[in-house]
Formats: sequence, structure tokens, C-alpha cells
Amino acid sequence: MSGWMLDLNFVRDDLEAVREALAKRSFPADGLDRFAELDTERRRVIGEADRINQLRNAASKEIGALIQAGRKDEADAKKAEVAGLKETQAELEKERDAADAEMRELLSGLPNIPAPDVPVGKDESANKEIRKWGEPRPFGFDPKDHVDLGEALGILDLERATKIAGSRFAILNGAGARLERALINFMLEVHTTENGYTETLPPFLVNRDALFGTNQLPKFEDDLFHIKDERGFALIPTAEVPVTNYHAGEILDATELPKNYTAYTPCFRSEAGSYGRDTRGLIRQHQFEKVELVKVCLPEESEAEHEKLTAHAEGILQRLGLPYRTVVLSTGDMGFGARKTYDIEVWLPSQQTYREISSCSNCGDFQARRMNLRFRRAGGGKPEFAHTLNGSGLAVGRTWIAILENYQQEDGSVLIPEVLSPFMGGLERIG
Repeated sequence: MSGWMLDLNFVRDDLEAVREALAKRSFPADGLDRFAELDTERRRVIGEADRINQLRNAASKEIGALIQAGRKDEADAKKAEVAGLKETQAELEKERDAADAEMRELLSGLPNIPAPDVPVGKDESANKEIRKWGEPRPFGFDPKDHVDLGEALGILDLERATKIAGSRFAILNGAGARLERALINFMLEVHTTENGYTETLPPFLVNRDALFGTNQLPKFEDDLFHIKDERGFALIPTAEVPVTNYHAGEILDATELPKNYTAYTPCFRSEAGSYGRDTRGLIRQHQFEKVELVKVCLPEESEAEHEKLTAHAEGILQRLGLPYRTVVLSTGDMGFGARKTYDIEVWLPSQQTYREISSCSNCGDFQARRMNLRFRRAGGGKPEFAHTLNGSGLAVGRTWIAILENYQQEDGSVLIPEVLSPFMGGLERIG
């Protein structure tokens, strides 16, 4: 596991700024006091080790001079003294390493520092809407939810999915399965041919280093589905994990940036903290599908790239004709690794509200430090940490839900958005 998660020197030199940032995130700052203690001890140990090293060097020269002068007994006595200094230095180095390890562990449990323009608040009530697109369609009848629609059309089977796997799983059949596939193909086509992303198909199992790099570990261990063997694999909770880690441990050339990747994958989440929430239908599943967008860029370009990535995700909803709004998350509602996040929320007629369909985050250098992902500018110079960004472009299952609900007809059939029809063999309606 690489790097310091927050810049060590920043935390060390401006402890109060970090404390203030954590307070804005409603995050306990107890560990900072221990961090300061460890840092003081670490500096003391390093200073003492350096002093002993100087004594050893001086003694070594003295031993050489004594041997040359034929004063063997004195030289042997000095050698015994140096051996004692060597043991003391080894002990000090152990103390330094222990302090390093504990400081690293403390930093790994601290979230990212919010960007200055993120609204301050303890939860989602402080989120701010920044734009809206489209008008919710007026219905001349009571709109059904996606479960009633899907089951009546024979394209959604929750009962048999529960029999096979358990709750929070679903089976899509016929035109329902085809609609899911069409959405994946449509999203990938737009992102690769128009938005400048390179398609990648990553592993769906990852190791602990990768999970640490994108900050699922150590804090969110319980949200993962772990493979019980000695290799420590887990199923990916999102394609962000394997795709952002693609360049982990590398030093890229600045001229290669930004790197833009898109990936379709299934995603697996235990939903450990969501007991009793969204139990009906496809809103919150253990297994779902996403088309993910990931960027690796220069620090000075990350804010502009964040706006681009968010616009690319919004563009999919616009083409599908689905009303949505975009909100900037407050300090208390942001994800652990984000410095700023836009949530895109699609309109669901059955709930008469907007629900999240994409979360687009700028992580700054937070993840890059964890995975040691750096770049070097032209003319050489010291490698710098890149900035990483990610977002759903889009969550496929929730897009499926939104299409069923927004395009439903009074007779229970569902129209296919015009842009999707070519991806469904010309089908214009599920009936």
C-alpha cells in the first residue's frame, strides 16, 4: 500500500486546517492529536538516530587510526563501543518505523479535504441544486412504478431471483434484458466515439491494494463481497476500482494526460448500511451494472475535467429525454475520497422525486497518493501526483427504471426512446 493519503507535510504543518476540514465533514478528528504526538516522537527518534550515526562514523575513523598506530587493545574497545551504538541505532529505527506505520494508519482513515467552494453542511439537506434539465411529463393516469410495469410486461422477475440468490437481486427477461444491453451499448458508443474515452474491460475481482488505492479499504470493508481464499480478492463495488488503479505505481508523461477511460462492468455491493432502504425493485441491488467514466489528469486541469465528465454523464440523460437535476453535495454528504461531487438525479414519476443516477467526483490527488500514481512534466523535474476523477455514465439499472417509468403508456406498454431503437433491432415499444 503506497503513499500518504493526505499530504504528510500539509497535515504536519497545518494541523488546525485539517481539523477544520474534518469538522466541516462532521468527521471525528481524535486521530489528529495522536498523529501530532507520533510526529513529535518520530522527529525525536530520527534526530537521535542521526546523532548516533555521526558518532559511529567518527568512531570508525578513530578505529582505523588506532589500528594503523598498532594500538590493537584500544581499537578493540572502540569496536565494542561502536557495536553498542549500532544496536541502539537499530532500536531507534524500529521506533521510527513503528511511528511511521501508525501515522500511515491514522492518515488512511482520514477523508479527503473538501474543495473551498463545496457547501458546508452535515448531510444531504445542505446539498445545492445547480441546474435542471427537462420537465417531468404530465400523466393523464396514475403512473405505475417500474416493478408493476416490469412484472406485468414479463420483463422483470424478482420472485425467481430471490429463489436463486436472495433479496436485492433481479432477473430481466426478453425485451427487458435487451433494453439493459441496449443502454450499455448506447452509453459506450457515445462515450467512445463522441466524448473521447477509451473503452476498457477490467477484471471484476481486485486485490486489497487496489481497494486501498480507491479508498474502499480500510474504512468500507463491510460494504464489499469478499472471496474467501488466501489471495484476498473482492468483487468490485464499481469499475472505478480497477480502472483508476490501471496506472497505479507508474510515472506518466505529462503530455499523455488527461487519460480518459470508460468501462462497462457489473458491480457488487453488500449494502451493509442500507437495511430497510429501497427494498422494492431495482433501486438498491447487491448486483447491478454501470458504465463508468474515469479521468487521470494534471492538477491544474482537474476542475475543468470534472465539469466535462459531469456534462458527459448528463448528455446521456438528455439524449434519452429523461428529466434530471444536478446538485453539488455538501461536505457532510460527500464520499470519503472526494474533494467535490456532483450528483445527477433522474426524475421518477412513481416517487414524484429525483433519484441519484450518477455521482461525479473530483478526488484531487487523494487516490493518486494512495496508489502512488504520478506524472513528470516536460524537461524532467520531480514527479508529481496526478489528479483522479470518476463518475457513472450512467448507472444502467437506474436508467432502465427511469425509462420504464417516464415512457410508460396508459395501456401498460413502454415506448423506447428514439436513440435506443437502433440498439434494440428497431423495436419502438415494449408491450
